[in-house]
Amino acid sequence: MSAPPKILLFANTDWYLYNFRRALAERLRAAGWQVVLVSPPGGYGERLRALGFRWIALPFSTRSANPLHELGLLVRLIRLYRAERPDLVHHFTIKCVLYGSLAARLTGIPIVNAVTGLGHVFTDPGVRARLLRPPVRLLYRFALNGQRVRTIYQNEEDRDAFVAWRLVAPDRTRLIRGSGVDLARFCRPERSGGGEEASVAVVSPEESRPVTLLFASRLLREKGICELFAAFRQLRAAGGAVQLLVAGDIYPENPSSLTVQDVEKMKKGDGVTFLGHVEEMLDLLNAVDIVVLPSYREGTPRILLEAAAMELPIVATDIAGCRGLVADGVNGLLVPPRSVAPLAAALERLAADPALRRRMGRAGRQIVLERFDEQRVNEQTLAVYVELVAPSGQS
Repeated sequence: MSAPPKILLFANTDWYLYNFRRALAERLRAAGWQVVLVSPPGGYGERLRALGFRWIALPFSTRSANPLHELGLLVRLIRLYRAERPDLVHHFTIKCVLYGSLAARLTGIPIVNAVTGLGHVFTDPGVRARLLRPPVRLLYRFALNGQRVRTIYQNEEDRDAFVAWRLVAPDRTRLIRGSGVDLARFCRPERSGGGEEASVAVVSPEESRPVTLLFASRLLREKGICELFAAFRQLRAAGGAVQLLVAGDIYPENPSSLTVQDVEKMKKGDGVTFLGHVEEMLDLLNAVDIVVLPSYREGTPRILLEAAAMELPIVATDIAGCRGLVADGVNGLLVPPRSVAPLAAALERLAADPALRRRMGRAGRQIVLERFDEQRVNEQTLAVYVELVAPSGQS
């Protein structure tokens, strides 16, 4: 009797594996797969082990470009893949995709790569990013091509860009919109029974309470946080009864991150509360009125999926990853990226109209039900695996 197939999931943080891919790992385990999780050490590895998963700590820096450090990471990955001998590897985030694919190609292991956006190298106009683009494109061409390689994109625009740049062959791409959302968990309290036909309206906020906006993301400039603060100041200056909650931390590994000094300056603004990292998003989403993400580039943002599932209207930028979820005027409002005045106008419109917020919230829940259910997304991902690995474990 042949052994069940083994899959290795490799990400740049254990937080990502725990929060975004735990349900996938559980689905694989239920289907009889052996699951190995790999990431740098952090606060979530032991939580994964407590759930019964094998988690392996592999230290590395996501920001380092030191050739010796990068070569060392590649050597350690090759050794790990040879020791584990998985039937398939699935890589998440740019460095894991590039180096994990090199290691897998050199050890003869089938590969699934997840490209969740173009990444800082392609979106940053700075000199360092521009210098890195040619070698990164070469690495992508090697990482994404091969008979036993598939690459999953979260939106058509990113996939089409990679195809146009000749980084990947079209027949080796698959489109799966995000990591999905747990609809049984992310729902209004009135929906605790899970029945969609009831469609209970969200109770409108008290007139005396300011409308609460939520920005929940890493504190990176490319997430549009500077434009958001400028728009929020405009709203407050015009007498808008709004408050802003910011859930997220600075991210020193990313050159686009705000600094501690930036955050301290922003904290001085009236009506702004910085929450830092929030462990439980469900309670926070249940306490706000509008979710806003004015990002420059996205795959399919998890916070927007969770917001829509919670019947919250969304203000987002008119970019690839947000357009896939937010239909302008239906479940939210789309504004141009890197803009302040349109962002302020959209927030003002929603803040002033509770009935519009309720209508958009219900529409967002329906969109997530039809297209972004976590179970459906995981089944689509499993189908990609089966293309490369037979159920018996023979590749």
